[in-house]
Amino acid sequence: MRAIAISGFGQEPELMTLPIPAPRPDDVLVRLHAAGLNPIDWKIADGSFRTSAQDFPLVLGIDGAGVVDKVGPAVTTFRPGDEVYGQFRGSYADYALATPVLAPMPKGMIFSQAAAVPIATTTAYNLVETAKVIPGQIVLVSGATGGVGQQAVQFAVGAGATVIATATADMAEHMRRLGAAELVDHTLRPVAEQVLALHPGGIDAVLDVVSADPVALTELAQTVRPGGTVATTLFSADPEALAAREIVGVNLNNKAGAELLTLVADLIDAGKLLVRIDNLVSLRDAPAALDRNKAGLSRGKTVIEI
Repeated sequence: MRAIAISGFGQEPELMTLPIPAPRPDDVLVRLHAAGLNPIDWKIADGSFRTSAQDFPLVLGIDGAGVVDKVGPAVTTFRPGDEVYGQFRGSYADYALATPVLAPMPKGMIFSQAAAVPIATTTAYNLVETAKVIPGQIVLVSGATGGVGQQAVQFAVGAGATVIATATADMAEHMRRLGAAELVDHTLRPVAEQVLALHPGGIDAVLDVVSADPVALTELAQTVRPGGTVATTLFSADPEALAAREIVGVNLNNKAGAELLTLVADLIDAGKLLVRIDNLVSLRDAPAALDRNKAGLSRGKTVIEI
């Protein structure tokens, strides 16, 4: 089979020909039609999550959508021919084995749309749930134009919040379609300065997906009034320091299962959640797409058509 893989951590991803993986008793082997690109994919390639026990070549990719080809003898939930989406062990390939995070594909969605959903959407859902967003709150989504950020805007709006989204002028109309009530352009002035100009008394929560630097997150936290929440996906929050200011700090370690994927599928089926694909690329062009994402040039999800 064709696959985008690395021969070692720090090595350039390349197109390889590898054996089709054999399912173990609890595995589902899926013939993939599309894979979703996420920042964690190039971070894995760079060695950010290296383990001494890792085998190479290592096929990249986690999110994907396709058709069940084979199932292990212990699998009763799926059967060959089922259209599924979820998380895999190496989704940048013709075939991949599924982890337990697998669900029927949303009705009416094509494979490229479904592949864009799993990590970004479940992360956004858990970010909003963990921050305990409720009706009437004012919430800033920092990094709102990325895959996770766009979904977080929609979930926060769905929870009844007034959402401030960071967005440049070219993305303003799209963010308003997603429900953002106010926009701040992070390229013009510091985001915290703009937010406090809009809301001098402060806001209720910051949902951040871009501030890997703790100093940058601390600046955003200046917008949050006592009793509020700062939640980040990048583990840059200092919960103790924030608690001293009567603010809850959350470093989200996203966990998703089949139940959450099914819930998300239901929201998509009902038209309550939109998925924007920024870029469609071929499997051969996946390495260049990873470089583009790493450089911060993505505006939404990149999907690899297989």
